[in-house]
Amino acid sequence: MKIINLGATDSLLQPYLAQIRDKSVQKDSMRFRKNLERIGEIFAYEISKTLGYQTVDVETPLGIATTRQLSEPLVLATILRAGLPVHQGMLNCFDNAQNAFVAAYRKYGKGNECDLLIEYQSCPPLEGKTLIITDAMIASGASMELTYQSLVAGGEPVHTHIVCPVASRDGVEYLSKKLPHKRVTFWVGAIDEELTNHSYIVPGLGDAGDLAFGEKN
Repeated sequence: MKIINLGATDSLLQPYLAQIRDKSVQKDSMRFRKNLERIGEIFAYEISKTLGYQTVDVETPLGIATTRQLSEPLVLATILRAGLPVHQGMLNCFDNAQNAFVAAYRKYGKGNECDLLIEYQSCPPLEGKTLIITDAMIASGASMELTYQSLVAGGEPVHTHIVCPVASRDGVEYLSKKLPHKRVTFWVGAIDEELTNHSYIVPGLGDAGDLAFGEKN
């Protein structure tokens, strides 16, 4: 799995990452969502440089202009609910893409046993298409692996891009071992070194879903 850390170089991504981490700025849920959306747009622009294009002539009021347009069919997928703002940012740029949505949850058993299960999935056919999966954070990496495996069970995409603003080092290493090396590219904005026993990323940013959409039961 190829890993591209956009946070390793200075860009407009940096102030947006700083704001989604800042607990004083986080009090404004609309701004939190908007910053995640902006981050999604930045990732979309960077991913667009790796995609296939074709030459297309378009008619202007004064003549014919030769343009370059995307030739790869895209499917944008996200994990509900925290990934939705990042997904929207991607969709703002790739506005002709098809969309997929996955709802995963943790089922707790005796003691500390926990299974990850897919509760809902909606996805178009993936054969011959490029898949982009977004989430706000990746902690252990287990949810993203389950989501990937569930989506591709019905057909293999040409390539998969995984997009995440903040991830733990453990999560990145886990996905590197579990996902196909040649068919997956992992895009991240920041890689944090600490992951607690309860799968909290430190320093992280807190619960992205609650910060974006309000607390849940």
